[in-house]
Amino acid sequence: MTESPDFTPVNLLTGFLGSGKTTLLQRLLGDPALADTAVLINEFGEVGLDHHLLERIDTHTVLLRSGCLCCTVRGELADAMRDLHSRRGRGLVPPFRRLVIETTGLADPFPVVSTIHAEPMLKHHFRLGNVITTVDAVNGRAQLERHYESVKQIAVADRIVLTKTDLADVAEIAGLDVRIRVLNPAAPVYRAADNALDADALLACDSFDLAIDSMALRRWFGAEMPSTGHEHEHRDSHRDDVSAFALTFDQPLDWTMFGVWLSMLLNRHGERVLRVKGIIAVVGETAPVAIHGVQYLVHPPIHMRTWPDADHRSRIVFIVQGLDPAAIKRSLLAFLGHQLALI
Repeated sequence: MTESPDFTPVNLLTGFLGSGKTTLLQRLLGDPALADTAVLINEFGEVGLDHHLLERIDTHTVLLRSGCLCCTVRGELADAMRDLHSRRGRGLVPPFRRLVIETTGLADPFPVVSTIHAEPMLKHHFRLGNVITTVDAVNGRAQLERHYESVKQIAVADRIVLTKTDLADVAEIAGLDVRIRVLNPAAPVYRAADNALDADALLACDSFDLAIDSMALRRWFGAEMPSTGHEHEHRDSHRDDVSAFALTFDQPLDWTMFGVWLSMLLNRHGERVLRVKGIIAVVGETAPVAIHGVQYLVHPPIHMRTWPDADHRSRIVFIVQGLDPAAIKRSLLAFLGHQLALI
């Protein structure tokens, strides 16, 4: 029998209405690597997984032919997760080593992330893995114009899957890709129609894997804005209150001072700091620390074994809404001291 992990990783699958979340989920569930995965979806009757059904365990739980366990979320997410954990412990459902949550198309991803971090029981048994966002190549740009939920879904993503590229105009795809890169320059973008997607590409190598695999860190942060020797800032011209920018420091940072500054920033402006992600060179340490935060929440720092490449500078990417990037830069420099050089 498969043993339950100490902390079950939770992957969040989000994306706007009609962007192909369920189609991607079906594809992933066909991978043998996901045979011991549990899935939480909003309303089972509205999700086209019928051809994967094997048997119904109770009124809201079914087994899929892939071996995955699929449950309906009709109430609070925390209740559903606690129930799954309890039933697994009592042997009432098949054991599972990973949980995938598919959100509704209009969902803000942050409450799900917050639930996992803040709910006392859950944070002792579950941990957040990757956030995967599907984006519709045909309708994505229009959705970004009209629905702020789609902006946040892209901003908080660790992986972005561009769907329906086989149906979209080349120019439309190119324009959407630019918008995505502005909103989230640090997330790898996959094309569902072109790439041989698999579970490892999307679900594995989350931030908790970084401490043991420097290549995972390179993939995790490798799509950041290019380092060309100066500051970088990108602003979404269609939503000019959302901007992404990167800071690079030549000298190691004081970890305590940086932590205090980041805590103060998120305490005051967390609602508008959609994402912060970085690799920090720490004074007195030979290996870096990886940081990752979404709005008010910051993942536990990951102490790496080694650097992923020859560049040992601190690199931090921010995605913010309605905040002046220049003010954030000035604040950090003032807090850390004049001895630091901002590249």
